[in-house]
Amino acid sequence: MKAKLGMSPIAWWNDDLAELSDDVSLEECLRQSRSAGFTGMEMGRRFPNDPKVMLPILKKADVTLCGGWFSGTLANEDLAVNKDRIRPMIDLFKAVDAPCIVYGEVGRSIQGDRAKPLATKAVLSDAEMKAYARKVTSFGEWCAEQGMPLSYHHHMAAVVQFEHELDAFMNHSGEGIPLLLDAGHLAFAGGDVLRAIDKHHGRINHVHVKDVRMNVIDGLDRTRQSFLDAVALGAFTVPGDGSLDFAAIVQKFADYGYQGWFVVEAEQDPKTNPPLKMAQVGYKELMRVMTAAGYTVETQGFPNA
Repeated sequence: MKAKLGMSPIAWWNDDLAELSDDVSLEECLRQSRSAGFTGMEMGRRFPNDPKVMLPILKKADVTLCGGWFSGTLANEDLAVNKDRIRPMIDLFKAVDAPCIVYGEVGRSIQGDRAKPLATKAVLSDAEMKAYARKVTSFGEWCAEQGMPLSYHHHMAAVVQFEHELDAFMNHSGEGIPLLLDAGHLAFAGGDVLRAIDKHHGRINHVHVKDVRMNVIDGLDRTRQSFLDAVALGAFTVPGDGSLDFAAIVQKFADYGYQGWFVVEAEQDPKTNPPLKMAQVGYKELMRVMTAAGYTVETQGFPNA
């Protein structure tokens, strides 16, 4: 079985919390992650939107684009609005041969609002969840028809946060919208990561290997503190530095024959948690557990052809 290891630039520059960003160029970010062993990087705010500009940067760094976040608003806006907004991203991702676009729901979400405590997140009724799931499925089918599959990202403080919400979304949605399984977000929400893989492995096409510090999460006052407060306090980290058992998680993926990207997405303060050092810690741990699970981790970055 083959797997690829990527990173998210959120370890270097945070799009939601400027204070959790280092003054590091895109080129240096790519250089550091590649030197740690990672062959892919998801898109961040310092990436160019022109493939003619992006491809030489990726080639020089020997890194491929392994995904990137799209802020979807299907929870409160219509399909046409989202199609118009994602179309340039589809064209870009096709041009650089990215595997998928990560769909993150920001409609009715409080994930980017530090003034809103976690306990105030929106909860969809059964009827609303059914309609939402069908709408996202239609959007996913349309994106795939344009040549770029989506991967749905369940997320803290969004309309699909808890394990039961993920189950409901998956039950009411269709094959047209694959799933990104994020171990850290599900664990933060109190979910069982292994059980979720058991239930939804057939739809998983992308994986975020985000670790958590459960002592930070357990110490939160969710009636007062927000998702961004939790991030600033250090709720997330890389595999090998947190509380999750990635040996068991990776083995579970291997048991179901998952092949594809495992992406480290660990937003934290780069000054107290230097991204290169954390990348090295995460890569070492992932290589340990992936080798034990029988994976061959691909080492080629930018394609030779």
